[in-house]
Amino acid sequence: MLSLSQRAETEIIVKKSRFVSIAIPCQRSEDVKALVQSVRKDHEGANHVVHAAVLGQNGTIYSSSDDREPKNTAGRPALEVLKGSGITNILVCIVRYFGGTLLGTGGLVKAYGDAVKAVLPLLETEELIEKKRMHLILSYDFYTQIKRIFEKHSAIIETESFDINISVSVLIRSDRFDDFVKDVKDLGQGRIALSLQD
Repeated sequence: MLSLSQRAETEIIVKKSRFVSIAIPCQRSEDVKALVQSVRKDHEGANHVVHAAVLGQNGTIYSSSDDREPKNTAGRPALEVLKGSGITNILVCIVRYFGGTLLGTGGLVKAYGDAVKAVLPLLETEELIEKKRMHLILSYDFYTQIKRIFEKHSAIIETESFDINISVSVLIRSDRFDDFVKDVKDLGQGRIALSLQD
């Protein structure tokens, strides 16, 4: 499977309505809502912000919404096109600015499907590499060295919070996981808490 690596955007015009397609990398279903809200904020004058998402290691987690368009005329056709693309960890928001002409049920299905098809050739993808999510709790005196270990293993920092201790969630490629854990344990000598997350 391929995974979306970069945001991409394009638009089509259908009977004076503008359909802006925005493809956004998205790893987790719980992030979909916030990303859709962010697009909605960027396009406050839009009539609809429809979305479709394909997520997960095997591209088997789906999300879609018609956003007040007639049922199954927007999110579902967009999702069907996306499912056929072979790309996962992708959210596509289709922002519609109504142009004054009603498209009818069939017209909407075609327009939303075409809007997704229009953005697909622009997408930058990478081979999906299985990653594991690790949570670490450490004291401040380890912070500089732990950052070096993250860089060495190309770990992606997802969340970081600074309180009495530092709490960090990172994504690590599965093929580097054992070496990463060994390096963290060698550094911490039992003073860095490690836990594997789903």
